[in-house]
Amino acid sequence: MSRPKCPLWTPRSATPQLSRRNLLRGMAVGGGLAAFPGLAACGGGDSGGGSGSGGGTSTSLGSNFSDQVPQKALQDSLDAFTKAKGIDVEVNTVDHEQFQENITSYLQGGPQDVYAWFAGYRMKFFADQQFAGDVSRVWSDGLDSQYTEAFKQASTAADGNQYFVPFYYYPWAVFYRKSLFEEKGYTVPETLDDFTALCKEMQSDGLEPIAFADKEGWPAMGTFDILNVRQNGYDFHVNLMAGEGSWESDEVKGVFELWRDLLPYHQPNALGRDWLDSAADLVNKKAGMYYLGMFVGQAFSTKADQDDLDFFVFPAVNDEHGTKTIEAPIDGWMMSPEPENEETAMALLSWFGSAEGQEAYLKSDPNNVAANSDADTSNYNALQTKAKKLVSGAENITQYLDRDTRPDFASTVMIPSLQKFIENPDGIDDLTAEIEQQKQSIFT
Repeated sequence: MSRPKCPLWTPRSATPQLSRRNLLRGMAVGGGLAAFPGLAACGGGDSGGGSGSGGGTSTSLGSNFSDQVPQKALQDSLDAFTKAKGIDVEVNTVDHEQFQENITSYLQGGPQDVYAWFAGYRMKFFADQQFAGDVSRVWSDGLDSQYTEAFKQASTAADGNQYFVPFYYYPWAVFYRKSLFEEKGYTVPETLDDFTALCKEMQSDGLEPIAFADKEGWPAMGTFDILNVRQNGYDFHVNLMAGEGSWESDEVKGVFELWRDLLPYHQPNALGRDWLDSAADLVNKKAGMYYLGMFVGQAFSTKADQDDLDFFVFPAVNDEHGTKTIEAPIDGWMMSPEPENEETAMALLSWFGSAEGQEAYLKSDPNNVAANSDADTSNYNALQTKAKKLVSGAENITQYLDRDTRPDFASTVMIPSLQKFIENPDGIDDLTAEIEQQKQSIFT
């Protein structure tokens, strides 16, 4: 599988876009004016003959659902919304990585009425910058009774108002094929020593133990996160992400040293590989394990393959912290501070936050778990059921490095720093000194 690549956003004032249905069939077709110099549009359009953005029965949506499976699932949910509410949705879809890396420019240029984003620190950061509209009314009109307090807090900014509507969540874990483990006689590791021994056994069997790709820049963040919380604990990790801890500390250097010891078991040449390329190696049993989000299931195209996918939590490293913390990002939606049609935008947000809206999505993308507590789980597959149980039983939950810290720090410092480490894992002292220096200039 390959990820469709498309450039940044088309402004709402651009020329009419091609049909969203054409885009969601997998055609990354350019159209309209560029949102920013040198960048062109990448599809979008209405969901069926609406009156256009700003009309009484339409709204607009900025989407980062650029991969094939989530594109179709989002279409299904939007089509159900239009059928139920009579509101058309004009969608502008952008490549997932470009979306994240260019979000500030997008927000400054005038976003669609509703746009995709993430819970936690990054949501609060943009709410504080007044790049998002207050959606507290969506919560008071019904969501309050359908979500846990933890989800509401993850949607609440410093002023006490809600600026985010959760859609789904997914845990990060070590994914593997059950049939491969059964065939080779592998057992799920509980400690780091067990994990290392399993990696060596896989190597002796001709496998690449840990699938690994970092061409996009974000996947390696997950590896740093889990090693840090396993070795140093949740509180240390949260403080470090908030700019309060030192990247030159022995604790942080110890994380990179641990990672350096594990790198020989990772797939080489990670910077030239897309995450779906590594996922394909897991599907084809070339790689034995993959530490990634549950969206890895998008690469498992047949039901037999999907039923063969399983996961275990990354094993304990430090007995003091065990496996108390897991990473389970929440994806969802925010509203422009000045939507062209606030009422229809609020209606779409209410739909995305509803059990019905999330169920319509998950029918086509069963690689996530509904955020709404009232969502029907009777049709969940084994992986979804296990994921829901894992998250509900976790003592601490992190969102993800690029969501738990400032966006400028994550993008301009951590992505190149982690890629530099992957290429030169022996330069830890210099690397951590550089990160700390840049952190101080950004956080102060």
